[in-house]
Amino acid sequence: MTVLRLPAVLLLTGLLGLAGCTTHQAVPLYQLDSGSPEVPKQEQGLAVLLGPVSIADYLQREAFLQRQADGSLVPADDARWAGSLASDIDQLLLRQLAAQLDSQRMVLAPANPGFTPDVQVLLTISRLDSGPQHPAVLEAQWRLLDRGGRLRDSQLLRLQQAHTGSPAAQVQAQSVLLRQLTDQLAAAIEPLRGQPLAEAPKPVQPASRPAKPAQRPQPNIPMVAPARSSGDVLRF
Repeated sequence: MTVLRLPAVLLLTGLLGLAGCTTHQAVPLYQLDSGSPEVPKQEQGLAVLLGPVSIADYLQREAFLQRQADGSLVPADDARWAGSLASDIDQLLLRQLAAQLDSQRMVLAPANPGFTPDVQVLLTISRLDSGPQHPAVLEAQWRLLDRGGRLRDSQLLRLQQAHTGSPAAQVQAQSVLLRQLTDQLAAAIEPLRGQPLAEAPKPVQPASRPAKPAQRPQPNIPMVAPARSSGDVLRF
């Protein structure tokens, strides 16, 4: 009987394993929603260099982190980011700023050597997360530099957006926060549109040597020759 039951046991095990494979569901992947920004029409608009954009270390991964009641972050079992979250943030900010400033001259750092920006945006995102029972929160700091590299504006901000709790709702809430960030950036950049051109640095002139004082002419003093005696020399 044991010999007859062994094939049946193996067949049952295989069927259970096959059923487990068929019932396994793939984990949904999510991307940030950049909305529907219009394509800029001005090819010679304001030149903006976006970056460097610094993202917190915990955001540089594919895991979809969930904020817990004690403040900890736990990877979600039913959701993941589709690729790099940092890259998604860069592209969302770039497209939104280009649309709001109506300029095709929007470049992510590092820029090509020939690109001279009218404005450079230095951005640090230290927090962007949410949880089933926690709203989406964005904490960031931005600084604006003009053509001459001078600091023209700076701000620390904290934004918050409620959601219904599902992963899809959390992604949408985080996307809304990033679009709100671009609204503030565009409003701060706009006053720099009419800034004067940066003056080219003046060449450094070599230090002139002090003029030598004019030498006074020396008096022509005649040479005094030794007097010759007119007397005879007596030899003994």
